[in-house]
Amino acid sequence: MNHFCTLFDSRYLSRGLALHQSLMAHATDWHLHILAFDDICFQALSLLKLENVSLIRLEDFEDQTLREIKSDRSATEYCWTCTPSLLAYCLRHYVLPSCTYLDADLFFYADPKQLLDEIPATRSVLITDHRYTPKYDQSALSGRYCVQFLTIKNDARGMQVLESWRAACNAWCYNRQEDGKFGDQKYLDEWPQRFPEAIHELRHFGGGVAPWNVQQYEFMERGGQIHGEVEQTGEIFAVVFFHFHALRYMTHDKIYL
Repeated sequence: MNHFCTLFDSRYLSRGLALHQSLMAHATDWHLHILAFDDICFQALSLLKLENVSLIRLEDFEDQTLREIKSDRSATEYCWTCTPSLLAYCLRHYVLPSCTYLDADLFFYADPKQLLDEIPATRSVLITDHRYTPKYDQSALSGRYCVQFLTIKNDARGMQVLESWRAACNAWCYNRQEDGKFGDQKYLDEWPQRFPEAIHELRHFGGGVAPWNVQQYEFMERGGQIHGEVEQTGEIFAVVFFHFHALRYMTHDKIYL
């Protein structure tokens, strides 16, 4: 079984529900662990009784370290801070062989299993490249890699990477650039060099289609599924998920992409 985890509050509930709906439509043999970041979110999700979901209360999740640093972070910064801790919590509390963190604003158009199957048996961590279009390249600010879809295996090398990331985020995780750091994300840039035997960078273009790279692709429907074509090389790929970063509702029938 493939285990996923995510976190969101009541303001992001619509995104989280869409994420779950897309997994229900396309994923096979999966379970989603949701950290509800406020009581309204937890109550709503409890009433909905979503299939293939385990709910986690924030108060049950937080350890002493997180409680102590919480007042020093904005709501967004605290969510970022908690990402590696959520992975560690799920791996240990539920005794999982591996777990994949998902940003709550992802939407799947195909089974994510094909992305996870790409991880070599000898590697313990899967990361995804932003694949920025040059016009929108923010690598210097927010990093080459995106936390959006990140797998950690519950083995020695995977946990070494995770605990290093967790300690770094607990020490510093803010919505600003400082000394080569930015939020929870810029730390990933050094992983391929620090942990070369543990890291696998996703090759599948369909894992991570997003507003910052979509300009590089042409899209088509094949056999009822969305595919993309890399304009530069002509490579065809199935779109596995789109990252609806910064999506905003404008009116009842209009959204800002």
